[in-house]
Amino acid sequence: MKIESVATERLLLHPLTVAEAERIVAREPGTGELWEEGYPGDGDVRAATGFLRGVAERGDPGVFRGYGIRLAESGVTVGGIGFHGPPDEIGVVTVGYGLVPSARGRGYASEALRALLEIARRAGVSGVKGDADLDNPASHRVMEAAGMPCVAEDEQLRHFYLGF
Repeated sequence: MKIESVATERLLLHPLTVAEAERIVAREPGTGELWEEGYPGDGDVRAATGFLRGVAERGDPGVFRGYGIRLAESGVTVGGIGFHGPPDEIGVVTVGYGLVPSARGRGYASEALRALLEIARRAGVSGVKGDADLDNPASHRVMEAAGMPCVAEDEQLRHFYLGF
């Protein structure tokens, strides 16, 4: 299934293919792939590994996959964002994201998350959830800026949710 890239004002969310996910896991860019220093991070490798496992178990996930976050101007990949898998039994998906240190603090993560939320909404999910460690206020701000309010907090995490 061919999934189209999604353009925002400053970014391009590029849907990962199996071959690209394998290169992320190996930390070896392909010919013509431009990766910012620090990409892929450990979270990107975990996400790509999960994507590959999901494809092996359930087949192509359609839009519910990982996406590389590329700067629209240069095409350089500065992070990743995506779904942890298909919607659950009540139609909710979980999202995750990360940026290389040099790309943080510029609003890229919130911009990318807003685009991902729109992908989820158009795909017909009932809601989107995410969480972040209590000591990660930058990630809390990302989700809140993208329209996902905090709905709960426990000993380790703040939980965010947006229903459609």
